[in-house]
Amino acid sequence: MTAVLTAPAPTEADPRVSDRVGLRETVSHSFTMAYRGLLKIKHNPEQLFDVTVQPILFTAMFTYIFGGAISGSVAEYLPVLIPGILVQTVLITSVVTGTQLREDMDKGVFDRFKSLPIARISALAGALLADMVRYGIASTLTVIVGLCLGYRPAGGPIGVIAACLVVVACSFAISWVWALVGVTGKSAASVQGISMMVMFPLTFMSGAFAPVSTMPGWMQGLNHLNPVYYLVNACRELMNANSYGADLVWSLLGSLVVIAVFAPLTVRAYMRRA
Repeated sequence: MTAVLTAPAPTEADPRVSDRVGLRETVSHSFTMAYRGLLKIKHNPEQLFDVTVQPILFTAMFTYIFGGAISGSVAEYLPVLIPGILVQTVLITSVVTGTQLREDMDKGVFDRFKSLPIARISALAGALLADMVRYGIASTLTVIVGLCLGYRPAGGPIGVIAACLVVVACSFAISWVWALVGVTGKSAASVQGISMMVMFPLTFMSGAFAPVSTMPGWMQGLNHLNPVYYLVNACRELMNANSYGADLVWSLLGSLVVIAVFAPLTVRAYMRRA
């Protein structure tokens, strides 16, 4: 009797290891990665210090230190300060995006993601989405502290909510810049240093804490090129008058331009390294 050797039947490729991932799966993976980012906060609550302690500390400190000197009284200063501190707090919070991306890449977390059957871009997108929760917390706490100090926004709840949404949207746009710095930077410390070196001058000279009219003429001119200047003005108009003016248009238009320019650059740099 002769044995008949038969070739093993071909096995189908595991669809999970395919490099091509559809749009629906990419979105699903991105939200899963965003949930991972929120879980990190749950297990490391100190990551929320910048969006919990900072709004309370900065708002109270700036109110009582500068209120009398700049506006004559705390009550007169609050309509100037609260929209400005809202912008400053949330924008500086966006710096964490680049810092945490760099930390994850340095620790090899993204190298482990390569072995998973997920869209490669989902880790980056998830980090950006998770940080929007941080922006929301910072915005809410800043407004609550302002109300406790006596601020009564003339724009009403609609104006306040609109201002918070605008700040969150603009911070999301700015976070693409810091994500690019995080992906291309050499260390988390350098990423944070570069980001703060850029953000502090832009926020402090924007008129967030003191009227731009009291600044030197050359600084007033520079503010016309400062996107934070328009965002601060837009938030003041919304919170204090529920007014939708040119500053709001420039802020939203600038955010779209930032996303259009930096999102492709960030994705391209990330895909080369992830």
